Formats: sequence, C-alpha cells, structure tokens
Amino acid sequence: MNDTDCRPQIEYPCPWGYKVIGRDRELLGKAVAEVLAGCAHTVVPSHSSKGGAYCSLNVETTVESEKARLELYDRLRCHPDILMVL
Repeated sequence: MNDTDCRPQIEYPCPWGYKVIGRDRELLGKAVAEVLAGCAHTVVPSHSSKGGAYCSLNVETTVESEKARLELYDRLRCHPDILMVL
C-alpha cells in the first residue's frame, strides 16, 4: 500500500484471477470463453454448492492496466450466465 490511500500498489501487466459463479458449469464456461475471446486465459473448475444449484470457475488472465482489469470484471459481471464475480 502507499501512503496516500489504502489501495494496494499493483504493478501492471500482471496475472489476475477472477472467481465466476453461476448455475450451469457448461454455460459458465462458455460465458467466460465469450468474454475473454482473444485473450490468453486459464479456467479451472472450482466448487459447487452442496445442493448443486451453484458452481464456480477460477479464471486467470494477464491484465495490462487497472482500467483493463476493471473493464474485464464489468464484462464478466454483466454476462447473463454469470451471477457473481469475485
């Protein structure tokens, strides 16, 4: 962190991870592929809820700037097959 604010200093470009949560693992994977089309990324299956209603994927890619990181977050968050992005 720096002295002027409470945000951590992030040096770009850097690898960045997102956890995406949805109801259907196949649709979730397609949504991630659609949003990240043309960008190198990895997707690793993560947890499913006990009753199977929700599932999650860990997504990692390289972001070039804070603006790119936040734009990617927003694009993932706004996709209709993605319920939440962490």
